[in-house]
Amino acid sequence: MSRLVTRMALVVGFLALLTTLGCGKSGSPPASIADARTVEHEVPLKKEEPTDPTLIDVTLQLNWFPEAEHGGYYAALAHGYYQEAGLNVQILPGGPETPVVQQVARRAVTFGVVNADNMLFGRAQQTPVVAVMAPLQISPRCLIVHKSSGIRDFKELKNMTIAMSSSNAFSHYLRYKLPLTGVKIVPYSGNVAQFLLNKNYAQQGYVFSEPFVARKEGGDPRILMLSDLGFNPYTSLLCTHDDQLQDRPQLVQRMVAASIRGWEKYIESPETANKRIHEANPEMDLDILDYGAETLKPLVFDSAARQYGVGTMSRARWQMLADQLVESEQLKRKDVHVDKAFTTRFIRGGQ
Repeated sequence: MSRLVTRMALVVGFLALLTTLGCGKSGSPPASIADARTVEHEVPLKKEEPTDPTLIDVTLQLNWFPEAEHGGYYAALAHGYYQEAGLNVQILPGGPETPVVQQVARRAVTFGVVNADNMLFGRAQQTPVVAVMAPLQISPRCLIVHKSSGIRDFKELKNMTIAMSSSNAFSHYLRYKLPLTGVKIVPYSGNVAQFLLNKNYAQQGYVFSEPFVARKEGGDPRILMLSDLGFNPYTSLLCTHDDQLQDRPQLVQRMVAASIRGWEKYIESPETANKRIHEANPEMDLDILDYGAETLKPLVFDSAARQYGVGTMSRARWQMLADQLVESEQLKRKDVHVDKAFTTRFIRGGQ
C-alpha cells in the first residue's frame, strides 16, 4: 500500500480540524482554508533561499504543498525568468491551513496563489486582494469513480458513497446541482485507501494527483471533471494586494510576465521545474510530477489561452462563477464584487 495509506492517523487528525473550521454556515466556505487533498507531510518544507541582494525581494505564498499545479512558478524560478525580470522570488510552500488571501491582504507576502472562488469569498469580506493572472483555464478538480461501476456522467451518481470536503465551494455546488439520490457523503480522507477497497465509492481529487495514485495502487479510476458540470473556477491564480496596482505597477508587471513565461516553459519542458518541486517537496515523486505536467497541458492551453495567451481572464467567466456561488447559496448577491476580484491590466490578452 502507498505511503498515502500508511499515514491515516495524520489524515484523521487533520480532518477533525478541518471539520471544526469548515462546518459553520454551509453556504460560506472560508477563504482561508486550503483544499483538503492529500496530507502526507511530517516535516516543514524548505523555502527558496534568496540569492542576489541587488534584486527586488518578492515572496510568493502557495496555497498548498508544492505540486504540478504550481509548476509554472517553479519553472520561472528554476530557469531564471524572475531573476531576468529583476526579482528575487522566494516561493513559500502552503498547506491545509494556509490563509493565502489574508496573508496577501495584510502584506505578509507580496503575491499569493489561490483559486477564483477564494478570491470571490475574499472580496465578499472586503479583502483588498486582486487576481492578476490565471494559468489554469480549466479547473483540475474532479471526482473519481470506478470504471467497473459503469458511471460515466455526474447524473449517474446514485446509491453510493462519495467522499468530499464540506468546506470547498465545489462540493456545495455539486450538492446543489445534482439530486444525488441515495448518495451518502462522507469526509474526504486525504488518500485513496477507501476508494481501492470499495467499488461503490467515489471521491474528490485533482486530475493530476488522485487518479494517478489510484492507478499506481491497482485501482480502476474513471475521471469526472467538475468543469464538465459547469463549475470551472480559474485555478492557481496569481494575486496581490490592491495597493500594489497603484504603488508598484512595474513590479506586478514583471512578476506577471515572468510567471507567464514560466508556465509556457513548464508545459513545453517541465523536467527542470519538476526537479525543483521535488526538492521543495520530496513527497512528490518525479513520476507523478511528470504525469501532472502532461495532464496540465489542456488545462493551461485551452481555446481561450490559445487565442489570448497564457494567463488570460474574462469577466464573463468570473461572473458565471459568482452566479453559481450565489445560486448555491454560498454568497449573497449584495456581497459579489466581480470587478474588484481581478484585473487584466498586466496580461497580454484580456477578454
